Amino acid sequence: MHFIYSSPLIKLARNLKRIILTEDKDFGEWVFAHNVKDIGVVFLCYRFTETKIIIELLLKLLDEKKEELFSKFTTITIKK
Repeated sequence: MHFIYSSPLIKLARNLKRIILTEDKDFGEWVFAHNVKDIGVVFLCYRFTETKIIIELLLKLLDEKKEELFSKFTTITIKK
């Protein structure tokens, strides 16, 4: 069993079919390092001054593509 699979957050996200929102770059590295493909992660990458824009982009993404986000790693920046 991989280390990341023992994480309570990963288990909770899997069991409840939830998408994990994070600002932690290390979390993404763990997901890729352990080849985890069956959880949805949205990585938010922004500056403090961009908070309002990122929130708007996140809400739009969740509204339009929520079902597609499960089992994917997605990065949101103000540029993409």
